Amino acid sequence: MRQQGGRPTGPGPEDDWWGQLYDDAPDDTGPAPAADSLDDRFASAAGAVNAGGPGADATQPSPAPDPRDAPGTPVLPTQRRTPPPTPEAAPPTPSSGTGAPAGSPPAPEPPSDPPRPDAATAAPTTPSGPTAAPAYGAWTPVAPEPFTPAGDEPEDEAAAAARASGLGPLPPPLPSRAYVGTRPPTYDAEPTALPAADPDDLDALVPDTVLDGARYGACTLRAVSVRGDSARYRGEPRRDALLTARFGAGERALVLVALATGVRTAPGAHLAAAEVCRWIGAAVGRSHERLTADIRAARRADLKAGLHRLTDRGLGKLRAAATEQGLDPDDYAATLRCLLLSGDPECRTRVFFGVGPGGLFRLRDREWQDIEPEVTEVKGEPVLGFGSPPHETPDGDRLTMDLGIPTPPSPYEPAPEPPREPFRFRTSVARPGDVLLMCGTGFAEPLRGEPGLRAHLADRWSGPEPPGLTAYLTDTQVRVKGYADDRTAVAVWEA
Repeated sequence: MRQQGGRPTGPGPEDDWWGQLYDDAPDDTGPAPAADSLDDRFASAAGAVNAGGPGADATQPSPAPDPRDAPGTPVLPTQRRTPPPTPEAAPPTPSSGTGAPAGSPPAPEPPSDPPRPDAATAAPTTPSGPTAAPAYGAWTPVAPEPFTPAGDEPEDEAAAAARASGLGPLPPPLPSRAYVGTRPPTYDAEPTALPAADPDDLDALVPDTVLDGARYGACTLRAVSVRGDSARYRGEPRRDALLTARFGAGERALVLVALATGVRTAPGAHLAAAEVCRWIGAAVGRSHERLTADIRAARRADLKAGLHRLTDRGLGKLRAAATEQGLDPDDYAATLRCLLLSGDPECRTRVFFGVGPGGLFRLRDREWQDIEPEVTEVKGEPVLGFGSPPHETPDGDRLTMDLGIPTPPSPYEPAPEPPREPFRFRTSVARPGDVLLMCGTGFAEPLRGEPGLRAHLADRWSGPEPPGLTAYLTDTQVRVKGYADDRTAVAVWEA
């Protein structure tokens, strides 16, 4: 026996056993005939992880030398330090093999945390296979984002479908313009002065702009009334009045849009216009069930007679109110234009009626049509066959001389009233894609007189969808030099 920890003094059985256990001569029982050790497996795994990964260049430490190639007395291999497993992947599992020969020098310990490669020297490749697992320590190489060159951005679905069809995407609508014509208007485009207010009659104030809209049945409604440039500059109130109302519900609903314009020189013109709108709205609301049935049944004669009677009644109330206030009925007057729309999606009959000048237009296939009802007036002297008296009486007596003696008025008959504006009435059947436009004189005159305005609005309003409220307001404010009155326009888009 020898002391514990003592070195052997000569060859013995224990030395033979030690040499047989760690000698290179016997072949390994595993699948590989080459010698293998813990250090060899560590060096092989470290090389496999670092090969091809980011920063696998001169910045990585060189692999540990093979202890069998180093001269000197072989020694026992050192214990391997296994890094802790990470959630992404576990470290490689060592396989069985033969040991290193006795007397080999000790291998250097691997670094616990190698330096992270610089981003500038990292290769822009995505690691695959063994490189996706952590190398050692707590650091795991992160694959960089795939680089997309400028100009090669992926197309969205709509652009890809349009490119595949060969038609290309639809062009956007043309932007709205501030004015049309050769020169800009004289007045400012924005309001300058407010109208004067009476502290005891603040209800008489009207706003500068009124904007409204709705969607019923097969049509989309847009309505706007804007104070003119001249009134904005002089601080005068808006003389145009606008009323939008719905009576009933569902398919039996009836939508009324009424606009009125007061006399230019009258001090209370805006009050008269608002009053006649309220009266015609109340009259239509009380009779909306009968009117709805007549519109759906297309009873044109009944509609014309009934609406004529309602209009005369409303204008008669306006003249009576002027007399009660001690005003001239000709000054406290207004023109009236109305549009009736049915809430039934299957009914495309649109009814227009009113008294006084203005405009009624239809935009169909990008072309404007002036469909204002014509009012015939007989002017000049009677001619043969039109407006002239017959040549003979029913008894056969020929009339050869007209003495020109006027017939005196009868004391039993009231004095004849001054001529009134004729009643205007029209029904039209809309088609899908049509745009029906009803407006006052402030918008009808520039639309008739300026081709540039017609072309601009045709481009803006011929899209597949009607404009929103803000876009519609912008379109109706496109100015034309020489036209500075209030603008009131009601447009209906057919689905």
